[in-house]
Amino acid sequence: MIQLAETAQLALDTIWQRPRRQVPTWLLNIMEHRHIERIAGEPPGSYRREPEQVYLACQRAIGVCLLDQFIPENPLTMGEAGFEGRTPGATTGARDIVCDGMVINSPEAVVAHLEQVVFPNLRARIAAWDEDARVREIIAAERAIQAKLGPTILKGGYSFVHFPCFSYGTYGYENYFMAYALYPEIIERHFALQADLALLNNRAAARAFVEGELPPFFRLDHDMADSRGTLVDIRSLDRIWFPHFARCLAPLLGGDVRLIWHCDGNLMQMVPRLLEVGIRGFQGFQYEDGMDYERICRMKARDGSDLLIIAGVSVTRTLPLGTPRDVKREIDWLVANGPRTGLFLGGSSSIAPGVPWENLQTMLEGLAYYRTHGR
Repeated sequence: MIQLAETAQLALDTIWQRPRRQVPTWLLNIMEHRHIERIAGEPPGSYRREPEQVYLACQRAIGVCLLDQFIPENPLTMGEAGFEGRTPGATTGARDIVCDGMVINSPEAVVAHLEQVVFPNLRARIAAWDEDARVREIIAAERAIQAKLGPTILKGGYSFVHFPCFSYGTYGYENYFMAYALYPEIIERHFALQADLALLNNRAAARAFVEGELPPFFRLDHDMADSRGTLVDIRSLDRIWFPHFARCLAPLLGGDVRLIWHCDGNLMQMVPRLLEVGIRGFQGFQYEDGMDYERICRMKARDGSDLLIIAGVSVTRTLPLGTPRDVKREIDWLVANGPRTGLFLGGSSSIAPGVPWENLQTMLEGLAYYRTHGR
């Protein structure tokens, strides 16, 4: 592991939940190009020409201490008016959904594709699994990104720990969730096979954390709720998802790695269940949808310790629609009600185009204040 600068060390100490007065800054995925360039001190148009370099310069100028998801080209999908030139997908406006030559136009088509294509592919991957190769792959990828970030930003874990997911991104919401309701035994078989493969992967991930001396932090990310609650009845998740989710994470639950969950929508019903499995913290709170930040921050992990919390100024309400005073008030509220150890500050998610510069500037000033002066 490289020699860490003070900002990255602050992030590592916070992951370990060591007492620190300062509050470290988590990555800010700002999507408006002119804001990225202004923060980075680069001229207009420079982000499109050199996206990775300008994105990294922006993160460093912000004072980011911890970055898990490295997506320097992600803002290229955005223009001043939102998405530009993106091919419609299964959940973003595609007229027809075709998978491996099969038209997905009914729940029965979802089942047919799962049974004829997906299940055999998962079984083949399980049979051909090479744990040692996967360990090397994870370590090499994490070290490569850490080298790009340099000593001031700590690279946290993202994407290399696996678990069963919904497949609405493949089949579309309508047909997938009809299949979920009508053929739960098939959907559970899919969760089970995903978990079988994930268990093999996560054994390799557990080794990679130790052998590669990776920071003991990983953010799990899969959208399972909207503003009303979970996308399916929570009781069905208890029956056919949570058992497979828990068993595939087992290799990582007995050690020092802090697994935290990305919250999207209203996940309050899932929060205690995730903690029961062994999740040790959360990131990304849509307060306006019913996520009770103060209550969550008072909860404890399964071992009785405080939670690791990445608290964010709301990117759907406060930043785009509020005033600088609202932004400042929200940052102060996040700090006042966050855990005494294990608190990071950032945005609640990616910051879309349209946020007033004055609001973003106030946010950066607040992050800098708590990063340097502390509580």
